[in-house]
Amino acid sequence: MVAMGAARDNGAGDEIREDLPEDLGEVSDFFRAIGKQIKLFRERAGLTQKELARLAGYSEQLIGAVERGVRTPQPELLVASDKILDAGGALAIAKDDVISARAKARVRHPAWFRGYAGLEPVAIEIHEYSTLLIPGLLQTETHARALFGMRQPLLAEEVIEERVTARLARQEILTRWPRAIFSWVIEESVLQRPLGGWDVHEEQLRHLLTVGRMRGMAIHIMPTGSADHPALGGPFTLITPKGRPQNGYIEAQQSSRLITDQEEVRIMNARYGALRGQSLDVRESMSLIEKVLGER
Repeated sequence: MVAMGAARDNGAGDEIREDLPEDLGEVSDFFRAIGKQIKLFRERAGLTQKELARLAGYSEQLIGAVERGVRTPQPELLVASDKILDAGGALAIAKDDVISARAKARVRHPAWFRGYAGLEPVAIEIHEYSTLLIPGLLQTETHARALFGMRQPLLAEEVIEERVTARLARQEILTRWPRAIFSWVIEESVLQRPLGGWDVHEEQLRHLLTVGRMRGMAIHIMPTGSADHPALGGPFTLITPKGRPQNGYIEAQQSSRLITDQEEVRIMNARYGALRGQSLDVRESMSLIEKVLGER
């Protein structure tokens, strides 16, 4: 029997709540089958989950989650378990298949976001108003990772990486030709909030300058000092899929609503038009971002 280093027991990152399973999509049946095999060999060896966790160098919560099929089995765990449980290669042989399945599941979104995410690849127009955050399509990798890292309750490290990968994958539409029509209205206060620390924020602001100067990209900053504001109801997005009517989209606290009623969408359109009219134009917005960078 070979015990793995305890360094893999990374505390909160391995804690799994049974009511919050990892989003594994179409590979979930495969991972459930692997979990059942681990449980079968563990019970045949006369070990508890706690005992296997100690010998393999993982947390008991992680072993339980893998056996239930709600957590991705790490290839290293399969190799270690195979030796500890004397499985004769039956677990270790699945290592390459698990790596392949993890790659297939990597570009995944939370369930509440998938309805909207499915529209983005076929969108011909996207207009977004953001009140608290840099919009996802404009986020750098380090900024996105910082945001997911500060999420409460804490996300496991591998879930953070999956979410970052999914967010960056969405940004492919910004470089695709023919390019969709994009515009963003961002509250000035977002520029002043150095989420992730100044180094991360500086990189993010410089990325906004890069994108904002590209053809077909319109970034507008809504001044904090404005005496009027047409959209105090919160952030929203207008998205037009090719060959289909425009939709509205709103989200808050891990819940969302895709709006297809055309009267509601018309009202959102009117609000967005008023927002753009009261915001700084593109050149003024770029100058304000440069000013924030220069004030550091």
